[in-house]
Amino acid sequence: MQDITILSATSLAENLKKGTFSSRQIVSAFLEKIARLNTHWNAIVSLRSEADILTEADLADRDLAMGKWHGPLHGLPMAVKDLALTKGLRTTFGSPLFADFVPEHDSLIVERMRAAGAIIIGKTNVPEGGLGSHTYNEVFGLTRNAWDPTKSGGGSSGGAAVAVALRMLPFADGSDMGGSLRNPAAFNGVFGLRPSL
Repeated sequence: MQDITILSATSLAENLKKGTFSSRQIVSAFLEKIARLNTHWNAIVSLRSEADILTEADLADRDLAMGKWHGPLHGLPMAVKDLALTKGLRTTFGSPLFADFVPEHDSLIVERMRAAGAIIIGKTNVPEGGLGSHTYNEVFGLTRNAWDPTKSGGGSSGGAAVAVALRMLPFADGSDMGGSLRNPAAFNGVFGLRPSL
């Protein structure tokens, strides 16, 4: 069977809309890859329970069967940079000060991703406060480079870049003030990362 995780987010969305793949199939394929790879690379943190994620995928499939298309990210899995408030999901900013912080509302980018149909599966690792050229923090530890785990994954969007490079996610958000998106994308050979607000 084809490894559907190698397909672009655009291709996955088109195939989902045509009925070639279900959201459950897509999400399950990425969760399997995360289970296999993430322990070593540490790109995705605060992963939600598989049962909760698959329930959302089933809802996306049900809505699609009823003709309800929520937007270009309908039924696709994504993780949000651990700097964006995500309702009900631990958001640490990579800081021990916020190690147990669970927001009561979503930030604007998360609201918009959900409104476009994305299934938020967890967070991507960051340096503390998003400040740094290497993704390491005392809460979750080091994110390794996708192609050479002895090297840096970059920062501050290192978790996002490594997760996309290793196809643990079809896409991810990122943010950049001084190279936080550009450096990890270059370090990990990822193109098409889109900066957030």
